[in-house]
Amino acid sequence: MTIYTTGLIAFITASVLLAPQPASAGDNHNHAAQPAAQQHSDSDHDDPDHDDSDHNDDNHQDTGHEAASVSLSPAQIRLAGIKTETLTPQRIDYQRYAPAEIKANGYRSYLAAPRVDSVVLQRHATLGDHVKQGQPLVTLFSETMADAQAQFLTSRAEWQRVQQLGRKTVGDQRYIRARADHQVSLSRLLAYGLERTAIDTLARQPASQLGQYTLTAAIDGAVLNDDFNQGQRVDAGTELMLLADESQLWVEARLPAQPSLALPAGSRASVEVAGRRYDAEVVQQAHTIDEQTRTRVVRLMVNNQAHQLHPGMFADVYFQFRSQQPQLTVTETALVRSADGDWQVFVEQQPGEFVAVEVERGQSFGERHAIQGLAAGRRVVSQGAFFVASELAKGGFDPHNH
Repeated sequence: MTIYTTGLIAFITASVLLAPQPASAGDNHNHAAQPAAQQHSDSDHDDPDHDDSDHNDDNHQDTGHEAASVSLSPAQIRLAGIKTETLTPQRIDYQRYAPAEIKANGYRSYLAAPRVDSVVLQRHATLGDHVKQGQPLVTLFSETMADAQAQFLTSRAEWQRVQQLGRKTVGDQRYIRARADHQVSLSRLLAYGLERTAIDTLARQPASQLGQYTLTAAIDGAVLNDDFNQGQRVDAGTELMLLADESQLWVEARLPAQPSLALPAGSRASVEVAGRRYDAEVVQQAHTIDEQTRTRVVRLMVNNQAHQLHPGMFADVYFQFRSQQPQLTVTETALVRSADGDWQVFVEQQPGEFVAVEVERGQSFGERHAIQGLAAGRRVVSQGAFFVASELAKGGFDPHNH
């Protein structure tokens, strides 16, 4: 009897302990600790008086899909360096960078080269010299030039005799032939590169100098190259000296092949070389794409009256732009990728509360990007967006509520 009574008491006690307990104050406290976004979602669902149209009216221009929000304390905002800015449509002044190289102005340069096979006898200018137009550069000797000079002297003597005797005396045939031979021999010397002044004094030169001729500077400029030796035999067309007027130089910048990037002649740019900046202007741009670098060349003109720039120097070019229409833009640091790879920004709903909104990233304006999907006047996170994204991810929110 005693054993039966003891078992009955144990059964009753276990039943009482396992019975459902009424809700307590502690349970209510746990429910309140649920994420604010979940409470908001539940209350919206349960409240029959809740009208979604109010929210849609406030953001009727926003096309982005808003995700759950995250709240940050003032201390978190301060420590993470989070900053916000108001979206305001405005014209954007921005820069586009391109690597470049300083080059000689090909339209103000001159290549001193023999036009017939020759031997270098003497140089008259050296690398780096600033020469004047008509100044001797190098003296050469050529058998071809000697033959041409001899023919010229013979034809000129005949032409002078015929002119003295007169056309009626020598007859039309001899007169015409003498004049033609003289013109042909003169043209040959000019084609070979002999100067007019040298041709005029040719008859007064001793016979031992026949075949010698001197290349002179065709422009005022600096000697940029003189890669040859005295006594060297050079072929026709061999570059002996390169002269360039360095008062104006080319800057050849290489940019990505973007058809939308318009750089018409006259566009302004800033050229930076060795810590110094120079104003430059676009003068030309190539219509072909480099096969190796897949870039196009944009040529600028820079003033170099102080002769501080020289061909071969590397440069940084910053093209100046201004957007044609007012744009809504955000900083590069405001844009982050969502879980599904779309671009998003964080909109400040109220102080300390941020919500992720998907946007479309548009044209780049230097360090800023045009966006679509938000209305003007919204405040977005401009710095610290990655911290906000990480805090949002800690809560396990799905931007598409999957």
